[in-house]
Amino acid sequence: MPEAIWGLIGVVIGAVGGLLVNHLRYGTVEQRRKEVLEQAEREVDNLRRDQELAAREDLIRRREELEQQLNSTRDQLREQERHLDRREVQLDERHEDYLKKERMLETTQNKLAERTRHSEVREAELEKLIKQEQEELYRISGLTHEQASEMLLTRIDRELNNEIGALILKQKSKLKDECDREAREVIGMAVQRYASAHTSESSVSTVDIPSDEMKGRIIGREGRNIRAFEKETGVDVIVDDTPGVVIVSAFDSVRREIARLSLQKLIQDGRIHPSRIEEIVAETQKEMDSHIRQLGNEACQEAGVHNLHDKLVDLMGRLHFRVSYSQNVRRHSIEVSFLTGLLAEQLGLDAQLARRCGFLHDIGKAADHEMEGGHPAVGAELLKRYGEGPEVVHAAAGHHDDIRPEYLYTVLVAAADAISAARPGARRETLEKYVRRLEELEALACGFPGVEQSYAVQAGREIRVIVNSRQVNDREAARMSREIAQAIEQALTYPGEIKVTVLRETRIVEYAK
Repeated sequence: MPEAIWGLIGVVIGAVGGLLVNHLRYGTVEQRRKEVLEQAEREVDNLRRDQELAAREDLIRRREELEQQLNSTRDQLREQERHLDRREVQLDERHEDYLKKERMLETTQNKLAERTRHSEVREAELEKLIKQEQEELYRISGLTHEQASEMLLTRIDRELNNEIGALILKQKSKLKDECDREAREVIGMAVQRYASAHTSESSVSTVDIPSDEMKGRIIGREGRNIRAFEKETGVDVIVDDTPGVVIVSAFDSVRREIARLSLQKLIQDGRIHPSRIEEIVAETQKEMDSHIRQLGNEACQEAGVHNLHDKLVDLMGRLHFRVSYSQNVRRHSIEVSFLTGLLAEQLGLDAQLARRCGFLHDIGKAADHEMEGGHPAVGAELLKRYGEGPEVVHAAAGHHDDIRPEYLYTVLVAAADAISAARPGARRETLEKYVRRLEELEALACGFPGVEQSYAVQAGREIRVIVNSRQVNDREAARMSREIAQAIEQALTYPGEIKVTVLRETRIVEYAK
């Protein structure tokens, strides 16, 4: 029993303890709940105050922005108002000006109308007076109105014709002066842009020798070497006291060049005798063809003219050995090519075609001894034969005004040719006459039967004629010498006297096999 009671007491005490523990726990939770609620209320209050403060600040900011916009709009309205006020004042002033001008215009119109009426009255009075004067003039002169009108018109027509003629002459003179000025300007520009040096061609060449001992070897025993050399080449070899050089003289540049090259080869070879001289001269003559081709190619390259026929290139190289009034024709052709091209550029024409026309204008001088006719006709025939264009052919045929120019390039070539020939020191007419006299002298001697070659030497004071020994004997050679001298006296004009030397020799050649 007591154990049950104690057990019941224990149960009661446990229940009471549990109740106490629950009560304490419930009190703590309730207190925590209150604290949380109070904290939440405080946060809500703070958040509400922050939102109210932010809304109030935003409202203040917007109000300031609106006030600024309002102030700006108000300033703009004030400015527009001031502008409108100024415009209104200007319009008022302009209106006042218009009113003044309108009043002045009305006054002027009234004055003009008054003057017009006055002028009409005066005009009517003048017409009446003129009519009266005309009737009086008709009565005094005895002419009708139609006759007086015709006389007046005739006089006016004559005066107008005189004035028109004078005006035409004045304009023609002015136009001629202007054309001359433009032409001088164009030619002067071309000459200024191309300046070429000029040296007169000489009729002698010098050959350097290693020592004066070589002079004796060139002359040979009793002069046989120098005579053989002069016979083969047709030149004069002058061996004088001048140290270190031997002079080769001939008016024909081709002969002189062959002789100079041959003599140089003989000096280098050292074997100088008649048979070796003959071999060297023959070899040099063959080499001259390639040298002429090289000279032609160099001229084409310098002038900028390409795609020429090989025959034309060779003919251009031969012009290196042709002179006109002491002016080298190849150099002259190159210069005319450049001048023609420059003139064509100034006039807006084809400069390449113009250079080609100028380059080939004297090509006939390289073959005029082989074909009949002057060098313009010969050159035109050659250019036409080797496929050149009509402008180039016509420029060669007409650059000396032998035919009427059909192309402007022909006129330009003629002008460039005259410019090149007129340069100071370019040409000397006396030398051309001298060369022509020597050529005529040689041609006259070659016209006799049996003559193989003829050479004019000693500046034309001697003519050496080489005859075929099989066709001409000694007696015929003596007779031919006299006949040639008589023909020279009758056909040529020359100073002093000319020595005629006829050379005849028999040469027998055999070969040992």
